[in-house]
Amino acid sequence: MAAFVLVHGAWHGAWCWRRVARLLSQSGHEVFTPTLTGVGERSHLLTSEINLDTHILDVVNVMKWQELNDVVLVGHSYGGMVISGVAEKLEKSILSFVMLDAFFPETGQALIDLQPPAAREKAARNGALTIPPRPAAMFNVNEKDRIWVDTQCTPHPTQCFLQKLTLTRARERIRNKAFIRATGYPSEPFDRGLASARAKGWRVYEIACGHDIMLDMPERLAELLQGLSR
Repeated sequence: MAAFVLVHGAWHGAWCWRRVARLLSQSGHEVFTPTLTGVGERSHLLTSEINLDTHILDVVNVMKWQELNDVVLVGHSYGGMVISGVAEKLEKSILSFVMLDAFFPETGQALIDLQPPAAREKAARNGALTIPPRPAAMFNVNEKDRIWVDTQCTPHPTQCFLQKLTLTRARERIRNKAFIRATGYPSEPFDRGLASARAKGWRVYEIACGHDIMLDMPERLAELLQGLSR
């Protein structure tokens, strides 16, 4: 049985993994779904000091204190930035590295660098502590879940989007690597991520649903993740 560490994206929290975590647990796997500092049930810890390093350390500490090895590490959306940083610190503990409709950074890039020019300019002008959540409908979340998702999402610390990553190809040295693309959500950054993964020889998968694959198609996602644990 495998140990899964599922890292949510911006504005979300552990709540978004509930369906997939239940399916994986029912199959006998260990599942960890850390909520990153400053969002979700940890939104009361929000400060101006929270950045990408904070969130990388959130996940590193779960893996360290739970003494996890042979981990299937999954990052959704912004979580692709986080798990890329985690790989730099705990490369040898990771069996499979999975980007789930995620930002695919190279060294020296911040999340904002992977956005279209208009979004980069807007972020540069924004001096706010947080960035408010985007409506679930924008991400083509299934209609039944949209009101719930909008209620659950919380503002995300701005510095997380602005801090650049330094990568030394630890991510590339992990044996199993995959990119899963939600084809029901048009996105230039995630299309580029899929293309980069394919060019690097990663396994690539496409699922016809909205951006929050864990909500729209939890059974299919759990099936894919279990396949990547072997």
